Amino acid sequence: MALSSRHPHLFNHIRTFVNARVKWVRDPYLDNAVLKGKDLKQIISLKNQIISSPSKSLSMYTASQLKASLNLPTTTSKFIDKYHSVFTQFQPGPGLPPVVKLTPQAFSIHIEEMAVHNSPTNRQDTVQRLSRLLMLAGMTKLPLYVIEKLKWDMGLPHDYVTTLLADYPDYFNVCVVEDPSSGKEVLALELVSWRKELSVSELEMRARSLGISGDKRRHDIAFPLIFPKGFDLVKRVKTWVENWQKLPYVSPYEDAFHLDSNSDQAEKWTVAILHELLSLLVSKKTERENLLCFGECLGLALRFKKALVHHPGWSGCLPFLDWLKFYELQAQ
Repeated sequence: MALSSRHPHLFNHIRTFVNARVKWVRDPYLDNAVLKGKDLKQIISLKNQIISSPSKSLSMYTASQLKASLNLPTTTSKFIDKYHSVFTQFQPGPGLPPVVKLTPQAFSIHIEEMAVHNSPTNRQDTVQRLSRLLMLAGMTKLPLYVIEKLKWDMGLPHDYVTTLLADYPDYFNVCVVEDPSSGKEVLALELVSWRKELSVSELEMRARSLGISGDKRRHDIAFPLIFPKGFDLVKRVKTWVENWQKLPYVSPYEDAFHLDSNSDQAEKWTVAILHELLSLLVSKKTERENLLCFGECLGLALRFKKALVHHPGWSGCLPFLDWLKFYELQAQ
């Protein structure tokens, strides 16, 4: 029986969000992590370019041409000098242009990174998370450029199309779709068949672990809230949040476009999608632009923007892996 037929009154909630002055407080830890993560992403992108070369090195001229595509904050030469324990320059011979390669320490970490990517356990986990990404909001197809935006945060290998997708033809297929933003045909990743066993959200799995099941789970799931130090909600906003949390939880893997887009219930479903998307990411965070790009493909870009404004505190950030610790130490 459809959820709407069991609880028809639940889908007629009008939007009741209150307009109140909220003192927004920045989270220094999260801000700092994001700033450091930008350099880390660029470091690994340059590292991958070097490793992809047959000689495991690049001429400085070739490396300098990558500044724009890697979105480096300064010239390639200055960037390489800043991370001198990651990259090293040398001259292969008299009169020859300088070349950059990885230091022995960085190459060793790269080998460890590849071992993680290639382990059967990690590959299966990555395939399942990628499958869930394609299943969010009842979708099964997503333009490859969207996945490229999320690739870093998803923990995908830089060459995932050839090294991962090709080994799972029973899961994935590359096809062509119409891009919702441009109307042009673009390459997309398609989930070959719906994986019912994977269409259980992180919050639903937590509820199951507490012994909550069936329809009761829809009413007992609330989003965990963690506010930065110094953040405080005024009383009427706090009351609205408490009442909103009591609304039934609709799975982000469920097609709920029949809900009134201006209702609180639809907004809770939108937050469920955002929450689940972040839970699929290794870093548990991504840039706002990436969320909105994903939302546009779902036809939910505007709803995503509203949800991000109305609901601070329900997303968190996990520490980066050993790459960040290594680079932090070496950059000092």
